[in-house]
Amino acid sequence: MTMAAARRADYDVVVAGGGPGGATAATDLALAGRRVLLLDREGRTKPCGGAIPTKLIEEFDIPASLLQARIRSARIFAPSGTSVDMKIDDGFVGMVGRDVFDPWLRERAASSGATVLAATFESACAADDSLLDVRFVRNDGIAETVAARMIIGADGANSTVRRVMFGRDQRPPYVFAYHEIVRSPAGRRQSFDARRCDVYYQGRISPDFYGWVFPHGDTTSVGVGSAIKGFDLRAATRALREAAGLGAQQTLREEGAPLPLKPLRRWDNGRDTVLVGDAAGVVAPSSGEGIYFAMDCGRLAAQAAGEFLATGNPRALVGVRRRFMRKHGRVFLILGFMQGFWYRNDKRRERFVMICEDRDVQKLVWESYLHKRLARTDPLAHVRVFLKDLRHLLRLAFQ
Repeated sequence: MTMAAARRADYDVVVAGGGPGGATAATDLALAGRRVLLLDREGRTKPCGGAIPTKLIEEFDIPASLLQARIRSARIFAPSGTSVDMKIDDGFVGMVGRDVFDPWLRERAASSGATVLAATFESACAADDSLLDVRFVRNDGIAETVAARMIIGADGANSTVRRVMFGRDQRPPYVFAYHEIVRSPAGRRQSFDARRCDVYYQGRISPDFYGWVFPHGDTTSVGVGSAIKGFDLRAATRALREAAGLGAQQTLREEGAPLPLKPLRRWDNGRDTVLVGDAAGVVAPSSGEGIYFAMDCGRLAAQAAGEFLATGNPRALVGVRRRFMRKHGRVFLILGFMQGFWYRNDKRRERFVMICEDRDVQKLVWESYLHKRLARTDPLAHVRVFLKDLRHLLRLAFQ
């Protein structure tokens, strides 16, 4: 009697979801010589302002041809209608269209050696001690099953991987986002500048988040977010378009989706699966920024997957969240406080915009956003900002 040969994996890793986080993980793993299957259902564009910082462009080798606009300033609007301009002294914010950016990332994964399929992850179950049977449905309706050693779940806020491999109760809190892609106005207008992002901190636009007008060259993303159930995002977007002078512009696309507000406490299932990006709840509070953090998360997941594949020890996957929070946890904590405190009502939003008028505040904001670090070049600026924030807080307390 002969012992049956051990079953061999078709792939080392199946990555479910080909957005920024999943595509980055697939690219890095393929470049490391791993057999990778990247699944993305395609045919849908995530609602997203599309802003990417300098650090992302440099760290992930994003070509200039993908940048639809270079933003040099932001204008923020208070509930009273007053506004503050926040000029970027050195650098710019890149703007990308997710309908172009995400497919480019998937193509890069494919050219790096990953197998990329237009398909949707459906389920997975243990085949033996070291393999998973991963089932997915291709866009042409054909179901397939492959054997893999592990899964990276990068399939968004409503992650099927998370539900199947972690349980239905594992989900972060959400903001619901909706935006409309409109034709950008021709020529210059006082209310619209193709090199400026506008952000509206007004309760009528969003009672707990904000509204945005982000130019992308020929098109502009106009949208709002809110975690309040029943809040009419479409009506708020119409009001925002009117306020921004874009009410008559042609609407090209309308998109909506949930955005997670807080990282999950655990990103791995203790065996063979790790989550990244929106699936793990990795969207920055206050700003809603997710592209850079998803890509950095995907890179960390690829490194941890390499350790797991080399050793077979699932504890390697625990390190993804630990390393991410070591790098970004302080920023997430500060931004979470900002959203919870300053976005609570229009009186506080008014004060928040006033604070942003200060040049020290603007310097720290742009330094931390563009380079993903808390500015250390001018320690006295932190002291000045703290004292000014304290003054505003005391005014609120005694009003």
